[in-house]
Amino acid sequence: MIYIGINPVAFTIGSFSLRWYAVMVLLAIVFLVWWSIRFAKAAGYDKDFILGAALWAIPLGVIGAKLAHVVDSLSYYLAHPTNIADPGGLAIFGAILGGMLGLYIHCRLRRVPFAPFADLAAPGVILAQAIGRVGCTINGCCHGTSSSLPWAVTWTHPNTYAPLGLAVHPTQIYELLWDLVVFAILWWLLRRRLKQPGALFAAYLALYSLGSFVIRFLRGDVNTFAGIFNEGQVISLLVLIVATSFLITQYRALRRLVRRAQVRY
Repeated sequence: MIYIGINPVAFTIGSFSLRWYAVMVLLAIVFLVWWSIRFAKAAGYDKDFILGAALWAIPLGVIGAKLAHVVDSLSYYLAHPTNIADPGGLAIFGAILGGMLGLYIHCRLRRVPFAPFADLAAPGVILAQAIGRVGCTINGCCHGTSSSLPWAVTWTHPNTYAPLGLAVHPTQIYELLWDLVVFAILWWLLRRRLKQPGALFAAYLALYSLGSFVIRFLRGDVNTFAGIFNEGQVISLLVLIVATSFLITQYRALRRLVRRAQVRY
């Protein structure tokens, strides 16, 4: 059994408290901006473009994350509508989709193709998600169902969001490890092979959605949304279907181009 007794609150000043979750989310955002500047500049994107993209993607990502969480816990927020303004409670798929929308809007305004830039950002996005999961682990949010496995986790600090003293699946760590696996696949196996614009980003969406769909069967903090599936699983399936369909379409188009080239020569 693994015990986590870290205080999820990093520090308190007067009535203001900052949790380690927020610290790790901020660190993940800073890392993603650094990643984009580091690798996108080499591809011809200037620093102003990248910072402008961040100014669109970050606010819309936060708004999307909050909206998705509110929908997932709608009965609670209908009973406590003032808590919608609480900075806590963010859903990762809302952040991904909101951030994508912000990046797309920025690219359209600057008349820059969206797909190639999204491909450059994809490995950094999944690493940023892994950093965020460290915050979830300390915070106790996104916890799993009860478990007697040797690696089950028990939170012992009273400020935790996990059920106090109950051994559960460490679903935050499962997701963190899956994020690292997805990064390895994108960076070392697919980055130089998927040449079609948008293909690497679609692969990121498909791989992450697949892992998230499976892991969410073990989540103990979510509500059913459609049948036996929770909201995150429904979104995972939709994203997986769209991303996989895009990859199949791109693959078939590439095969047609290869065949035409073979016929000509």
